[in-house]
Amino acid sequence: MVLEKLNRAEAFRYMGHKGGDIPTNIEALANECEERLLKNSAPKFVWRVFDIEKTAEGVLVKDTPLVLKGRSIASHLRVCEKCALIAATLGAGADTVIRGYESGEMEKAVVADCLASAAIEQVCDLAEAEIQSALSGTHFTWRFSPGYGDLPLDIQSDFLNVLNAQKRIGLTVTENLILVPRKSVTAVIGLSAQEIPKGRRGCATCNLRDTCNFRKSGKHCGG
Repeated sequence: MVLEKLNRAEAFRYMGHKGGDIPTNIEALANECEERLLKNSAPKFVWRVFDIEKTAEGVLVKDTPLVLKGRSIASHLRVCEKCALIAATLGAGADTVIRGYESGEMEKAVVADCLASAAIEQVCDLAEAEIQSALSGTHFTWRFSPGYGDLPLDIQSDFLNVLNAQKRIGLTVTENLILVPRKSVTAVIGLSAQEIPKGRRGCATCNLRDTCNFRKSGKHCGG
């Protein structure tokens, strides 16, 4: 998989840009950082579909040891019979680019980090589009990641094992529950044969809602 260009508008939003012209110096930094990220990233994703069962312990991903715990994910999947598990990464090269800038060019590091964050969302969008194409006629929820609401991060190890993500896309998790490479995402999409009621997403379920800079400025991250 190759990303030909990055979502600049989304990256600038992550930087706190509130509209209007982008300063020339920031555009120049973005040009350099985007070129390096595109050259050094190796975007990949993997996904699988599973039947699910609601239990007292949480939402059981059937035929796996994975249980999705918490009220938030139970509500998210309330009308779903199945779910798709997604893992996506930009690869270690993107991390290397950002770390290289952090050693002495912090302004570039910030720009590269925001561009990489936009890029991994683009990879997730591609994964989601592939799932929707493969499962035409199915209704889908939006992506819900560990750490949203009260879905705990400590499911990451089981999540990656179920997808065989280490072997298939080189994605692992540390003892501190940090995904490696860092610019990576895991997510759950609910699947249903019936239409899924639209629910509020993002701020209402996010653990960062009290400290989020987007929310403080009256905006949202799009999650």
